[in-house]
Order: sequence, then C-alpha cells, then structure tokens
Amino acid sequence: MKRSFSSIILMMALILVASLGLMSQTALAASSGVVNINAASVNQLQYLNGIGAKKAQAIVEFRTKTPFGSVDELVKVKGIGKKLVNKLRPQLSIKGATTLRPPKRKNRKHAKKKS
Repeated sequence: MKRSFSSIILMMALILVASLGLMSQTALAASSGVVNINAASVNQLQYLNGIGAKKAQAIVEFRTKTPFGSVDELVKVKGIGKKLVNKLRPQLSIKGATTLRPPKRKNRKHAKKKS
C-alpha cells in the first residue's frame, strides 16, 4: 500500500514538473514573440539569441532555394545545430508574422582612460 501511494505521488510530481516546463516555454514565446524563419529579414533573424549576421544571411539564402517545412529543418543551414534549434524553438515559426522585437540595449558607460 505504501509503495503504490509513493509511486502515485512521484508520478504526480513528475507530471507537474513537466507541465510547468511546457508552460514556461509557451509563456516565453507569448511574451517575447516569434520569428517566422520563412519570411523574416536578416535583421529580424538577428533578434534571436545566437543568430548573428552570417547565420541570418545563411538562413535567408537557404530558404530562397527551399522554404522551411518545419522548424527542425533549420539544422540544414550551415552553422546551426540541434542544440541551438531546441534552445530557440519557442521563438521560431514557419508561418505567420514575425512578432519578436529587438532586444533592449543596455546603456554602457565607457570607462574613462587614465592620462
């Protein structure tokens, strides 16, 4: 009896943790927006953390030849791997408008040079 009760509690805890993870990914996408990898400009693609000018240009060149059928196809672009795609997945789309906004830049004070 104790064993089955413990198993039920453990299973419920695992379900709760999994659902919280899914909710946080959904909330991230909803709060920060998405980038349509089939339509975004080079500049808009660079809003994604880990995508610079070269990777953004490579994405545009790739999709000109073959539009993306799924977000997973992004790994076919040179310099982009599964790890990066999985990290960016909540912010990626192949349809609809690009709603992700550029990250806010922090004002950095330059240190004064000593004379």
